[in-house]
Amino acid sequence: MREALECIIKGIVKHPREVGVEETSEDGNVIYELSLNNEDVGQIIGKNGRTIKSINILLNALAGQKEEKFILKVQR
Repeated sequence: MREALECIIKGIVKHPREVGVEETSEDGNVIYELSLNNEDVGQIIGKNGRTIKSINILLNALAGQKEEKFILKVQR
Protein backbone atom coordinates (compact mmCIF):
# COMPACT_ATOMS: atom_id res chain seq x y z
CA MET A 1 0.00 0.00 0.00
CA ARG A 2 2.94 2.30 0.73
CA GLU A 3 4.17 1.96 -2.84
CA ALA A 4 0.72 2.77 -4.26
CA LEU A 5 0.50 5.89 -2.08
CA GLU A 6 3.98 6.99 -3.11
CA CYS A 7 3.11 6.53 -6.79
CA ILE A 8 -0.10 8.58 -6.42
CA ILE A 9 1.68 11.40 -4.58
CA LYS A 10 4.57 11.53 -7.06
CA GLY A 11 2.06 11.84 -9.90
CA ILE A 12 0.51 14.95 -8.33
CA VAL A 13 3.48 16.98 -7.07
CA LYS A 14 5.95 19.23 -8.91
CA HIS A 15 8.98 17.77 -7.09
CA PRO A 16 8.52 13.97 -7.14
CA ARG A 17 12.13 13.26 -6.18
CA GLU A 18 11.56 14.93 -2.81
CA VAL A 19 8.60 12.74 -1.84
CA GLY A 20 9.12 10.51 1.17
CA VAL A 21 6.60 8.16 2.78
CA GLU A 22 7.13 6.71 6.26
CA GLU A 23 4.76 4.03 7.56
CA THR A 24 3.91 3.38 11.21
CA SER A 25 1.06 1.66 13.05
CA GLU A 26 -0.96 2.85 16.02
CA ASP A 27 -4.19 1.47 17.53
CA GLY A 28 -4.94 -0.69 14.50
CA ASN A 29 -4.47 2.22 12.10
CA VAL A 30 -1.73 2.61 9.53
CA ILE A 31 -0.21 6.09 9.61
CA TYR A 32 1.61 7.42 6.57
CA GLU A 33 3.76 10.48 7.11
CA LEU A 34 4.41 12.29 3.86
CA SER A 35 7.47 14.50 3.54
CA LEU A 36 7.19 16.92 0.65
CA ASN A 37 8.74 20.02 -0.82
CA ASN A 38 7.11 23.16 0.66
CA GLU A 39 5.70 24.05 -2.77
CA ASP A 40 3.85 20.73 -2.95
CA VAL A 41 2.14 20.76 0.45
CA GLY A 42 -0.80 22.89 -0.64
CA GLN A 43 -1.20 20.87 -3.80
CA ILE A 44 -1.49 17.59 -1.86
CA ILE A 45 -3.87 19.01 0.74
CA GLY A 46 -6.03 20.70 -1.90
CA LYS A 47 -8.84 23.19 -1.46
CA ASN A 48 -10.62 22.46 1.84
CA GLY A 49 -8.59 19.22 2.10
CA ARG A 50 -10.32 17.61 -0.87
CA THR A 51 -7.22 16.11 -2.47
CA ILE A 52 -5.86 14.49 0.69
CA LYS A 53 -9.33 13.17 1.56
CA SER A 54 -9.67 11.69 -1.93
CA ILE A 55 -6.29 9.98 -1.63
CA ASN A 56 -7.35 8.55 1.73
CA ILE A 57 -10.61 7.22 0.24
CA LEU A 58 -8.66 5.66 -2.62
CA LEU A 59 -6.28 3.89 -0.20
CA ASN A 60 -9.17 2.50 1.82
CA ALA A 61 -10.85 1.29 -1.39
CA LEU A 62 -7.63 -0.42 -2.48
CA ALA A 63 -7.37 -2.13 0.91
CA GLY A 64 -10.80 -3.69 0.41
CA GLN A 65 -12.17 -5.61 3.37
CA LYS A 66 -9.22 -5.06 5.71
CA GLU A 67 -10.06 -3.77 9.18
CA GLU A 68 -7.24 -1.22 9.30
CA LYS A 69 -7.78 2.45 8.52
CA PHE A 70 -5.27 4.78 6.93
CA ILE A 71 -4.25 8.14 8.34
CA LEU A 72 -2.25 10.57 6.21
CA LYS A 73 -0.04 13.23 7.78
CA VAL A 74 1.80 15.84 5.73
CA GLN A 75 5.19 17.15 6.83
CA ARG A 76 7.22 19.94 5.32
